[in-house]
Amino acid sequence: MKARLSLLLGGLLCALSAVAGATAPSAADQATATAQPAVVLAQAAAPGVQSANIFEVKPAASEDPGYATQTNGERAKVQPGNNAPMWRQVGGGVTGYSSLPVTQAPEAGNLIQPFVQYPGSRVTNAGEAWRQVRNQWILPYGGSLLLIALLALGIFYKAKGQLGGHLPDTGRKIERFTPFERAAHWANAGAFTVLAVSGIVMAFGKFFILPVIGGTLFGWLTYALKNMHNFVGPLFAVSLVIVLVTFVKDNIANMADFVWLKRAGGMLGDHEVPSHRFNAGEKGMFWWGVCVPGLLVVASGLVLNKLVPGFGDVRGDMQVAHMVHATASIIMMSILVGHIYMGTVGVKGAYGAMKTGYVDEAWAKEHHELWYDDIKAGKIPAQRSQATPPAVVHAPAKTASV
Repeated sequence: MKARLSLLLGGLLCALSAVAGATAPSAADQATATAQPAVVLAQAAAPGVQSANIFEVKPAASEDPGYATQTNGERAKVQPGNNAPMWRQVGGGVTGYSSLPVTQAPEAGNLIQPFVQYPGSRVTNAGEAWRQVRNQWILPYGGSLLLIALLALGIFYKAKGQLGGHLPDTGRKIERFTPFERAAHWANAGAFTVLAVSGIVMAFGKFFILPVIGGTLFGWLTYALKNMHNFVGPLFAVSLVIVLVTFVKDNIANMADFVWLKRAGGMLGDHEVPSHRFNAGEKGMFWWGVCVPGLLVVASGLVLNKLVPGFGDVRGDMQVAHMVHATASIIMMSILVGHIYMGTVGVKGAYGAMKTGYVDEAWAKEHHELWYDDIKAGKIPAQRSQATPPAVVHAPAKTASV
């Protein structure tokens, strides 16, 4: 019993001596404290969620070590692990060492684009400026334009229904598109469809597909579509040039087009305005829905795929090419949905013209009367290729009732 009491008293004495030593430092400790900078907890000045482990080093009042003028080597000794000066240099565009040749990768030594102050904006980084243009301008306004185009077509179909079919078929066929023209059209249309679907998913899929299928499947989907997009792009470029060269001669404006535009193509009445092989609306689609935006899409896409020597080597070129590519693509899709509508459900017999290459004389007279008149006058041949016209199936003759 006495042994236990002695051990307990000894432990209490040791604890008291330790507390006394901690609360009353020695003279040597006080001298050391005055010679070393005191580490204090910096209070968060700004509201919101702040880190509780933000420390700042304050020098003693009797000395000024001159931290602001220290080199990286000196700072590494005083503040080991502090890489803030290095990252400030990286953010400022300082070029570091890279084993890649400058001729192949001129920005290989720059981890971050240089900070540049844009007039009227707080954005100081070119990459962040591009990101804000994409997320705050191209995507919301581009998506709205696509939805408005689809909504307008739905309203038009509800109000007008399917156009054409007022004249009975004659059974006599006119070749509207040759096999070569149809092959160029379908190759370009197929490539455009793949590019449009993959582009829409990559740009807008996170809003309506990602919440449904989840991040993993969405990642695999966008990865596959991105590769399809890159490989189908050259096919679209080649077929687009062929389409432009093939159909440009019939898409030159003439006086009949101004009459067509003045009367809105007869959309407000019951009869279409006479036109040549292509009316003013189709010619406008050719120039402003295919030619101009299509060439911009192809040129910017080749830069993004790094297929144009001298372009796309720096991030600034890629960002400009992306903005041009996205804007031109959205404009092209918004216009071509109208072309797809008119060529399928909008005009009766229009899809058959591109499918078989032939239309009935009644169809030609109703929709392109001036073109039909030139064929009847012998100015344009009714058969321009060696293709065999499709067989005409006549309706069975009605028998008179007795």
